[in-house]
Amino acid sequence: MNYEHIFDQAIDRLHSEGRYRVFIDILRNKGAYPNARCFAGHNGPKPITVWCSNDYLSMGQHPKVIEAMEEALHDVGAGSGGTRNIGGNTHYHIELEQELADLHGKEGALLFTSGYVSNDATLSTLAKLLPGCVIFSDELNHASMIAGIRNSGCDKKVWRHNDLEHLEELLAATDPNLPKLIAFESVYSMDGDIAPIHAVCDLAEKYNALTYIDEVHAVGMYGPRGGGITDRDEAAHRIDIIEGTLGKAFGVMGGYIAADQRVIDCIRSYAPGFIFTTSLSPVLVAGVLASVKHLKSSSAEREAQQRSAATLKQMFRDAGLPVMNSTTHIVPLMVGDPVKAKKISDILLAEYGAYVQPINFPTVPRGTERLRFTPGPTHTEAMMRDLTDALVEIWGRLEMRLAA
Repeated sequence: MNYEHIFDQAIDRLHSEGRYRVFIDILRNKGAYPNARCFAGHNGPKPITVWCSNDYLSMGQHPKVIEAMEEALHDVGAGSGGTRNIGGNTHYHIELEQELADLHGKEGALLFTSGYVSNDATLSTLAKLLPGCVIFSDELNHASMIAGIRNSGCDKKVWRHNDLEHLEELLAATDPNLPKLIAFESVYSMDGDIAPIHAVCDLAEKYNALTYIDEVHAVGMYGPRGGGITDRDEAAHRIDIIEGTLGKAFGVMGGYIAADQRVIDCIRSYAPGFIFTTSLSPVLVAGVLASVKHLKSSSAEREAQQRSAATLKQMFRDAGLPVMNSTTHIVPLMVGDPVKAKKISDILLAEYGAYVQPINFPTVPRGTERLRFTPGPTHTEAMMRDLTDALVEIWGRLEMRLAA
């Protein structure tokens, strides 16, 4: 058995399909984001502008967050000391869970090391606790949700994206005596569209199903206190389990769920992904705690980010660039070809100092490859004009068509 040959073939397939992933080597400039330094090449660090970070509100740079992390580091040290049940259940963890439960109007919350782990651990554990459970999953759900559903071993029915008629058709065809769970997202991050949350909840009530919503691209971003789309649309009380991340709008790291205390206790007691992993460093948790508290009382960052997104979308439209019809803070630019998407990204970085990562299969379906921009409150209009001009030039260079 030639193992090396098998591995080489696997990598060669990615290269031939134009979807081999290259991870950029950068450092962000504290206090000057979205400015950063790129270490690719051999001539030392090059100044660049970051256009694709999920630190949507620049909270990873916020003075309150940095100060809280520095204080925690000097107060308790670097690491957590182990799993929550052995040595890592610090007061920071408990306080943050209380803040997150309050954010979503739930009885409790539970921290995980990432949003991926929170989805995987919770969904797989929930279905195992519900005998004969059937999970109804939106076809565009994140890979972590799909992994959790698969790891549960339960029956799964996939409904067409945001298609309520199809969802009801599947619900109606399922044994009414079986436990049911509808799993979906609020903001779908590749297209930038939003789920019809209240309508999904109506169906859940009609067919006696639990609801599980992934709010990772919405927490901090929407609602008067940053509770997500369920906060903005006053729907949180209708959702059984709200899942979110601490590494995007809140600017640090981690994931969580918020639900009633019974659910929290079950996941805390049964989920291997929670029980057997070292807990988040209290330094990170202190930073998130400061971020959540700040965004509960401040909408300035959210409003500035929405203005930036709207401005960039309009600049792209005015220039004839194929910006997709996103209704959120996500600004996706359709390319439709993995090789060209990578080429555009490479030219932007090398010649214009603009960093945006191409989005290829399996993150999006083949033929829908795109560039995904996430302008934040600290991106200026001048930066946006320079980016738009660069894209127009590259579109012409590659003989790609602009809208009239």
